[in-house]
Amino acid sequence: MKYEKKYSKSDWENLAKVFSDEDAGEKVNSEEFNIQDSGVTENSWRSIRSTNQTGKIDVDAAWNKISSRIEGMADHRSKTVRITSWNRVLQVAAAFILLAVSASIVYFTVNSGFLQKTVVIATNQDQINKEVTLPDGSTVYLNRNTEISYKKNFKEGRELKLNGEAYFNILHDPLNPFIVDAGSASVKVLGTSFNVITGNIAGVEVLVTSGKVLLAGKSDKSELLLDPGYIGTAGSGNAKKTFNTDRNYMAWNTGSLFYENEQLEVVFGDLKRVFNISIVAEDPSILKEAWTSPINKMPDETIIQLICFSFNLGYVKEGEVYHLSKK
Repeated sequence: MKYEKKYSKSDWENLAKVFSDEDAGEKVNSEEFNIQDSGVTENSWRSIRSTNQTGKIDVDAAWNKISSRIEGMADHRSKTVRITSWNRVLQVAAAFILLAVSASIVYFTVNSGFLQKTVVIATNQDQINKEVTLPDGSTVYLNRNTEISYKKNFKEGRELKLNGEAYFNILHDPLNPFIVDAGSASVKVLGTSFNVITGNIAGVEVLVTSGKVLLAGKSDKSELLLDPGYIGTAGSGNAKKTFNTDRNYMAWNTGSLFYENEQLEVVFGDLKRVFNISIVAEDPSILKEAWTSPINKMPDETIIQLICFSFNLGYVKEGEVYHLSKK
């Protein structure tokens, strides 16, 4: 501003035109002014002028920038589509593999006979009242020297084979009868409790304790419908049923024998059948003695001592046999 009074208004206008690269009309000596001003005013003018000017828009650069963004979005969408498509391929492949594995399992199961394999459960002469739970939840109690067998797919057809003696407690299933193949006869029930003995000369013997049982002979085609308390026999050509009067019929399962004025001959036979105790009376008159007392499961020696004390007898054990004699 130190040159403000030295130069007129017209001079300042011309200097401004010169600094703006415009035609100044009346020329003013700008070189002299710059020498005196050291170029400060011109530099300041040009700096302010460039700051206030609006730059030109580069249309090509702007389009290239927008185009690159659009291509980026398209590329991202393409990747998303590719990922989604790949996931779908993986899902289909997984489903195919699962189907193939399932088919292989079915093929193996059917062709290997897995479902046809048999489960066998047996007892020896020292085992009694062995409890077995079947796949359907029913229970079976096996007497000594007894065997049962059934297929792996038991639930699809409740059929079981029996050789020996067993007591059954069958769950009720009206749509799926329970069948016992007892050799010469079969037992068919829906849900009940019953005892089956095989191997008798008279045929298969069944005692019903609850529900109803159909006993059918295989050779003579005989059929007996048994109610609770009845014993049926079939399979030998002479099917029959009678009401059970033996209170100790199920002693092997209950573990208790009950007697009232029963001859020792009968008692000894029950002890052999129920507890597998072998007794020989050296004097036949011993067999006619009457016994009135329950006998529960206890050590064999204790049972023999109890009998001998009651009738003033002595005993000698040879192997597994007790020999009783009068003192």
